[in-house]
Amino acid sequence: MHSKKTVLATAFAAVAALTLSACGSSGDQADDSVAEVSSGTGSEPATVLDQPFTKPDLVLTDTHGKKYDLREQTKGKPTLIYFGYTNCPDVCPLTMSNIAIAKRALPKADQDKLQVVFVTTDPERDTPASLGSWLRAQDPGFTGLTGDFPTIQAGARQIGIGIDPPKKEKDGTVVSMHGAQVIAFSPKTDKGYVLYSEDTTAEDYTEDLPELVRGETP
Repeated sequence: MHSKKTVLATAFAAVAALTLSACGSSGDQADDSVAEVSSGTGSEPATVLDQPFTKPDLVLTDTHGKKYDLREQTKGKPTLIYFGYTNCPDVCPLTMSNIAIAKRALPKADQDKLQVVFVTTDPERDTPASLGSWLRAQDPGFTGLTGDFPTIQAGARQIGIGIDPPKKEKDGTVVSMHGAQVIAFSPKTDKGYVLYSEDTTAEDYTEDLPELVRGETP
């Protein structure tokens, strides 16, 4: 097992400064009023939260164009949630690829239980169709959600993740600044109790997923 650091989620939400991933661009710091939930040192990709997050109250649109109630449709299921966007050149595809690799190492029954939910931070460009195509290349079982930006931003804030509206850089590139953490929710409590940093490797996820699927602390 990894060495895990246990932290108070509410403490980070109250006092930590928000650092957003620009997905390939240096970008700017985001508004300090929303806190990043830090995962400690680089040697500890996973952080066990002493006070778990409540699952976001989000009703969005899935890649089939249907309404998706996050709480209702992932209730009682091991769930990983990540906020990102498909035009991200580095962090987002690597994160999804690492999770996909780890998921394939699980027994088939556990693969079927695990819910991986990718919520776009760039809904104007990430339509249900384009988001679905991108995610299927990662893993056909992944769920993609899109909707209006204020709703997505509010949902992310509920679990300590900050995102900024996409903006166009001087070179014409559109950049979406977003917190790059993955949060694992327990099938036993539906609470978000483990947080993974963007430095988490496929090997880290492979080691932890069997326990996450069982609702255990990795």
